[in-house]
Amino acid sequence: MSMAGNLRKVTGLSKVGRLRKVARLARRRPRVDLSHPARSPLGSSVVNCVIYQDGARVPESGDVADALRRVRGRGGGFVWLGLHEPTDDEFAGIAELFALHPLAVEDAVEAHQRPKLERYGDTLFAVFKTVCYIEHEELTSTSAVVGTGEIMVFTGHDFVITVRHGRHGSLGPLREELESDAEQLTKGPAAVLHAIADHVVDDYLSVMDSVQEDIDEVETDVFAENGARADPGRIYQLKRELLELKRAVVPLSRPLEELATVPIRVVAPEIQAYFRDVADHLLRVKEQLFAFDELLNSILQAHLAQVTVAQNEDMRKITAWAAIIAVPTMVCGVYGMNFEHMPELRWTFGYPLVLVVISVACVVLYRGFRRNGWL
Repeated sequence: MSMAGNLRKVTGLSKVGRLRKVARLARRRPRVDLSHPARSPLGSSVVNCVIYQDGARVPESGDVADALRRVRGRGGGFVWLGLHEPTDDEFAGIAELFALHPLAVEDAVEAHQRPKLERYGDTLFAVFKTVCYIEHEELTSTSAVVGTGEIMVFTGHDFVITVRHGRHGSLGPLREELESDAEQLTKGPAAVLHAIADHVVDDYLSVMDSVQEDIDEVETDVFAENGARADPGRIYQLKRELLELKRAVVPLSRPLEELATVPIRVVAPEIQAYFRDVADHLLRVKEQLFAFDELLNSILQAHLAQVTVAQNEDMRKITAWAAIIAVPTMVCGVYGMNFEHMPELRWTFGYPLVLVVISVACVVLYRGFRRNGWL
């Protein structure tokens, strides 16, 4: 939406805002928090541990060690282990069981990492920043708009380990979608890695659509009548939230490019084509993100210009009224001096004449200022 298109009076803004929020909630993908009390013996952070064989879920996978032993005994399939905010002690046994690199393990436990892709032998370690849109009744200068979390993914020939940080970004719906597509699951752990990357980037697109509605609302307020009185703090708040999105989106470009173009042993060439599609979606998000940032800069500059114009109008009005008031002040000041010989001092009609002169002068000045737009 261009700023020029918003140079109009807007009616029913609050009603439209409520309708937008209802539509946004209706199209939002269901989120399931799988941090349930059913835990693996290896630790309370384990959310799920499932074996997939020939694109199908194997029932009764057992604990993590048993599941890995069954997969490697059969020589096919893979284990998908999901964890939520594990501690050092909880992750130590899993790291030893899957022979994970200590540096990657440290990053997975500590979190607060930039999106990246690292290779440790036959194991890939990928970090994705997840985002979610925080619903609010009204955007203010302190409203939280974007929430962030992280998903770390260890990918090997026969296993996928996902470590999630944050209360959003559950992979439960994603797991269900993959289980309904057996052909994709037969491609192995790399297919799960692609699905997670696609899931994360799709969430970026959803959040960007919601943020755009907030930007449109701010833009409309700024260019509405009395737009100079709009709160500039909301614009700064949106710019801060866009900065959070940049930290999640921009660094992810290089990892996706590597997954799409660089030969990697655990990523088959047929899966790399899927990563190229995800990279294209991420490019769209980046372009939209930078466009929003530029738009907010323009909105802020326009708002500051409106404030300056409003201040200039106020100053002109004050100056015009001061000029009008200066006429009677000057005349009354002259006749208020205690001199004996003054013009028309003892004339009967001197006082009415002075009042008429003052009134005429004030009316002339008022009409002149009014005609020139100062009043």
